[in-house]
Amino acid sequence: MIGELPGIAVGQAFPNRRALHDAGVHRPLQAGICGTRQTGAESIVVSGGYADDEDYGVVIIYTGHGGRDPETQKQVAEQSLTDSGNAALVTSYLEGFPVRVVRGAQARSPHAPAEGYRYDGLFGIASFGSKMGVDGFRVWQFRLEAMSQPEKLSELDSQGDSPVAMEGASPRKFVATQRIVRNTGVARQVKAWHVDHCQVCGTRLVVPGGTYSEAAHIQALGAPHNGPDVVGNVLCLCPNCHVLFDAGALYLRDDLVVMAGESEVGPLRLDSRHQIRLEFVRSHRSRWRQ
Repeated sequence: MIGELPGIAVGQAFPNRRALHDAGVHRPLQAGICGTRQTGAESIVVSGGYADDEDYGVVIIYTGHGGRDPETQKQVAEQSLTDSGNAALVTSYLEGFPVRVVRGAQARSPHAPAEGYRYDGLFGIASFGSKMGVDGFRVWQFRLEAMSQPEKLSELDSQGDSPVAMEGASPRKFVATQRIVRNTGVARQVKAWHVDHCQVCGTRLVVPGGTYSEAAHIQALGAPHNGPDVVGNVLCLCPNCHVLFDAGALYLRDDLVVMAGESEVGPLRLDSRHQIRLEFVRSHRSRWRQ
């Protein structure tokens, strides 16, 4: 399950990994990342296992999985985004999914519990990148930011105390945003059918660790449009075409030809499994055309 769990409070303590597993907060008994490329990351455990980890409280620079010698605890090989845990974190970044963060007792961090484990709430993945680790091997790192304390994040960043810790990154002020993900199963199904290819222009964005597209609702969700979150009301679009479609610069005819004003762009790219419903097409068109 992505996000909060019923009955689990931020700050709740757990004596060991088995207790975390039994509560569903973090299911693996050993791995620090729970999730897959397909589902995204459900949870992570921050326990000081990697020398490159940095914990600033509301900001965590979390080193991905892989390449560490279990006996010496040193990095002995390069990390890869093909590792299932790292790939899960990339998916959560691309999809805007929150990640449950658990801290384990460790001497290195003043933000860790004195003993056992503690659930510290939901964090968003703000960025990720690679760097040469302290042991001389390239590692992948993910910047996680607490979702429940944006004012503290802003203050921390303005003081320059919270580095992004990625090569080539530039200083910036933190701006709190909230990305609402509704019924992710519907969006992921549509995007999977089209393998992240935009149905308008055919673009498929390839990024480190995966591909990216956006689910666009034909009849908009929420008042006053009140479109439903069903596959027949969703398109798989690239970010550019998504913006153009939402702003009415692109719309669909009943024969599913894409229009820009009075000009034909071309037929919408279709998949036999993805049945688009005309009532939603007509609702969208009526917002922008007489």
